[in-house]
Amino acid sequence: MFRRILIANRGEIALRILRACRELGIETVCVYSTADRNAPYLRLADRAICIGPGPAEESYLNISRIISAAEVADVDAIHPGYGFLSERADFAAICRDCKIEFIGPSPEAMAKLGDKVACKQTAKANKVPIFPGSEGAVDDEEEAVKIADDIGYPVIIKASAGGGGRGMRVCRNEASLRSNIRAAQQEALAAFGNGAVFIEKFLEHARHVEVQCLGDKHGHAVYLWERDCSMQRRHQKIIEEAPGPGIERKKMQTVCEAAARLIKAAEYSGAATVEFLMDEKQNFYMLEVNTRVQVEHPVTELITGIDIVKMSILVAAGLPIPFKQKDVEIRGHAMECRINAEDPDRNFMPSAGRIDTWETPGGPGVRLDTHVIPGYVVPPNYDSMIGKLIVHADDREQCIERMARALREFRVGPIKTTIPLHSRLMEHSDFRRGGIDIHFLERLLK
Repeated sequence: MFRRILIANRGEIALRILRACRELGIETVCVYSTADRNAPYLRLADRAICIGPGPAEESYLNISRIISAAEVADVDAIHPGYGFLSERADFAAICRDCKIEFIGPSPEAMAKLGDKVACKQTAKANKVPIFPGSEGAVDDEEEAVKIADDIGYPVIIKASAGGGGRGMRVCRNEASLRSNIRAAQQEALAAFGNGAVFIEKFLEHARHVEVQCLGDKHGHAVYLWERDCSMQRRHQKIIEEAPGPGIERKKMQTVCEAAARLIKAAEYSGAATVEFLMDEKQNFYMLEVNTRVQVEHPVTELITGIDIVKMSILVAAGLPIPFKQKDVEIRGHAMECRINAEDPDRNFMPSAGRIDTWETPGGPGVRLDTHVIPGYVVPPNYDSMIGKLIVHADDREQCIERMARALREFRVGPIKTTIPLHSRLMEHSDFRRGGIDIHFLERLLK
């Protein structure tokens, strides 16, 4: 087992990893930027090292500074959390070259699954359902038009190395495709350093369903069932729940088995999420693979009883997954609301600043993953998420009622948050009956 781990992240995920390490008897080193120098979780680490100023490019995205901190602190491993460097194959390779274990997949597995074109090819070879579209990256405008004509409009242009909606364009006709493909390539190049894009069929009324998987260094892979992440805005998830409401269980099991097959074929070690879109007939099409722990991992932890963050550390240390697929059972229903420092009434404008009022919910089946305490100052430099409210109950109806109750108890001020929006969504009849798709929130907010 590792003796000391450096946590190359910030906020609630840094605290989540720190707590898992503490329970495993592992020392922790937290890195931080000057914008986070007063973050309360730093006091819980065995050591904290400043790695630069507030801008992420000069701190949490600065590989040389993070590696230097790791060497100074004499750590055995680095846990990247999510975001920042978590899906950078070059960072994983540098860790390996420096004889530091990267808690996540190998650079080779990350490259195979993190690049959407390579992932699609691997998925096809392993009978994972994929979208009709280009076999690889599309460079030529005429080639793009031919592919779109073959599969039919609407189509979507996607960045091969991307995520979060960047480098993504929906095209409903040839003129739109021609005008958007170069723009998508340029945006992808600017965002990810890779301008490759590909084309797929676009589903008008799709649900976003993802399968949580774990792999180890002994060739084992298991699935921890699915999460429904259809409630989203601009490709960013707002609410996640498990299991997916109304999905036929035998069909879902088949898709989960396919996801685990893909993870095993890639010789993947660690936590991974295989993401799918599901159409109105419950046909599934793979979107991508997230080669890291997901923001919404607590939802799966609550319905399975499996600590995903601890598992990622154990398998990185070379231990086999300590359970078999038949042991993974679904218990009840869980739901997560992302609490962001944003004002939904002003087009989700970020709301940085000092938090004076911080009254958190509690009671049976309520979990809050956050690094915030009263007096905490939300910096303007990073993602606006300040916490994740997760609840668990015997069934979906009780879960929604529990979440609604917990949201009513949650008071934050004077900054604006997404809590009022979540409360509104809990009361919406379409959400309550599970009748939403990935464009539901955008239609609601028009």
